[in-house]
Amino acid sequence: MKLLEVTDLVTEFHTREGVLRAVNGASLALERGEILGLVGESGSGKSVTGFSILGLIDPPGRIASGSVRFDDLELLGLPEESMRRVRGKRIAMVFQDPMMTLNPVLSIETQMMETVFAHEATTPQDARRRAIEALARVGIASPGERLAQYPHQFSGGMRQRVAIAIALLHKPELIIADEPTTALDVTVQGQILYEMQKLVRESGASLIWITHDLAVIAGLADRIAVMYAGRIVEEGPVAEVLDAPLHPYSRGLLDSVPAANAGAGRLNQIPGMAPSLLRPAPGCAFRERCTRAEDRCCDPPALTQMNGRAVRCCNPLQGA
Repeated sequence: MKLLEVTDLVTEFHTREGVLRAVNGASLALERGEILGLVGESGSGKSVTGFSILGLIDPPGRIASGSVRFDDLELLGLPEESMRRVRGKRIAMVFQDPMMTLNPVLSIETQMMETVFAHEATTPQDARRRAIEALARVGIASPGERLAQYPHQFSGGMRQRVAIAIALLHKPELIIADEPTTALDVTVQGQILYEMQKLVRESGASLIWITHDLAVIAGLADRIAVMYAGRIVEEGPVAEVLDAPLHPYSRGLLDSVPAANAGAGRLNQIPGMAPSLLRPAPGCAFRERCTRAEDRCCDPPALTQMNGRAVRCCNPLQGA
């Protein structure tokens, strides 16, 4: 049985201009111990998908329909009190900005111990011991001394390590990481990716890593799901998708990576702009930017299986 199954998820935001459907029928699944990379341009719906899984959509947003089954438990419609027992304990989230996790006026010790007490009845001594162990696991030196410090006394990379340590306190079965290394320099990013991958492998937890950086996914994930305009347009083993993408959008993302443009005068780019989610055009959302568009692309493409992979395209690249 899969640990997580998201089926036809629809999340929308009610604005003055109309209803913006940020996630439009997205479906994905995750095995136990698996790392899934969720990639796409800004505005494709990646982060909203992660927030929807955890029930963190606030008005004017709402989850309109779909299903999110976690270990045979349906999360959509779950009472908030029951959801709080899942959120943070069985499913943890690491945010892009660690200050969304950390309170600037509380010491790291206070914040980590309160996280333990929120889900377990234990002694202060045990909670402090677990906090020290969690900081040590993410590579923070002298963790006992650093507990007494405040977030402003840590660098950006160290704050992100603390946020990851907090997420790991209860040994969650699923971790959702929303671009947690985007604002960090390359060296720190590499260190955190290594620590995260090692921690996931050691704990047996599953991981959804949300990013726009294909280089990160190449070295981290087992599978990749490419998202565009609120839909999953391609999904499969990471090596197969990156070596031979089926969807033209996936190909465009790969071609726009600087390493793929060595010696070129200009970077390759996907023409046009992402479509408006307020007034989406009928048919394939990518057709206005696609060099392979045909008349049949005016009809919405279904997500079809091809050689063990899934692609939402009337005219995929295989065999081209």
